[in-house]
Amino acid sequence: MGNSHSVSCATPSFSIASLTAFLLKNGSVAGIPKLVERFAKFSPSPLSMKQFIDFGSANACEKTSFVFLRQELPVRLANIMKEIDFLPDKLLGTPSLKLLTSWYSQSLWELVDFLEKDPDDKDTLVNIRNRHNNVVPTMAQGVVEFKEAFGVDPVTNQNVQYFLDRFYMSRISTRMLMNQHTLIFEGSANPAHPKHIGSIDPSCDVVEVVKDAYETSKMLCEQYYLTSPDMEITEVNSKNPGQPLHIVYVPSHLYHMLFELFKNAMRATVETHETSPTLPPIKVRVSLGSEDLTIKMSDRGGGVPLRKIERLFSYMYSTAPSPVHIDNSRNAPLAGFGYGLPISRLYAKYFQGDLQLYSMEGYGTSAVIYLKALSSESVERLPVFNKSALRHYQATTEADDWCMPSKDPKKLGKYERTR
Repeated sequence: MGNSHSVSCATPSFSIASLTAFLLKNGSVAGIPKLVERFAKFSPSPLSMKQFIDFGSANACEKTSFVFLRQELPVRLANIMKEIDFLPDKLLGTPSLKLLTSWYSQSLWELVDFLEKDPDDKDTLVNIRNRHNNVVPTMAQGVVEFKEAFGVDPVTNQNVQYFLDRFYMSRISTRMLMNQHTLIFEGSANPAHPKHIGSIDPSCDVVEVVKDAYETSKMLCEQYYLTSPDMEITEVNSKNPGQPLHIVYVPSHLYHMLFELFKNAMRATVETHETSPTLPPIKVRVSLGSEDLTIKMSDRGGGVPLRKIERLFSYMYSTAPSPVHIDNSRNAPLAGFGYGLPISRLYAKYFQGDLQLYSMEGYGTSAVIYLKALSSESVERLPVFNKSALRHYQATTEADDWCMPSKDPKKLGKYERTR
């Protein structure tokens, strides 16, 4: 655990109790910046997958989970709220960002009040979780509004990309905390998955999740294109040859990544081979080693040039048309904003994994998901606001220290020796 606060069945004393009590008593929105400053001085405490499991085990202490949760959530919120202030003023001035910042302020205020609540009180968490259901499309809409009104320069692009990776990662983590607590201690576990601990499957069958994501993508592809490529899957278990590939993981996170990759692979394959009588299959290889669980998905969808690979993970360069309006939270997440790949990479990185693309223009693309094989090494990757983060927002554009190629190469005639 981090040194920001302790986790035990005894309620730890929190150093800002007197300040928060004063602010709550006075009930002024003007007190929010003070709350942010105080809570942001603490570093978030990342949990490992094993610790999440321990919180939800049969002999878990609900009060332990509750005490950790109610003190950790304000810290995570305050750290990312500090960074929101470093976004461009014109972006902060968009209607979407004004709405979003009001949600975060309200939630922080309620979480401070939550510090004094009884462990049986779940209403605060449910209210906060529901309030933040549309955070991702609202932030995305704000970026669209900003781009359309003011355009984008390299420094702004760099800062917004850095911020959004951290902002969305923070949101993934806070929802994970709230979901785990409410799923476990409200008794609202999914009867279809009785062995799940909250949203975590202690024995996640990776190949089954791959097949599930493929089937859903295949159905969508056939609805739109009236055809779809087959899948060929290979399993390699170097730890226990011949045994199924199981790890401790959050199936919904893995499904999100795979569904996005299958959609991209199928679209590219069908559109590249639209005049061919048959479609080349999508090949998936899943391998479990001593450290990593790796999933490689390869298509023959024509590939993309190297120059464009990193843009596929950019929030600012998204070419997808923006939705006309933000609908309710039951809609597919991020639909229409082109955020599928960057968010999928964040899901992979959340527990110390990664998602990378390798493409051969003219042939196809391979996407690789790396996950930790051991639950003790699957530790949350959390943003913390400190001097290093601040330097990122203060960066300016400097001259490149590599020569830039010219479209008109220098004529070398004057350097040639006269004959």
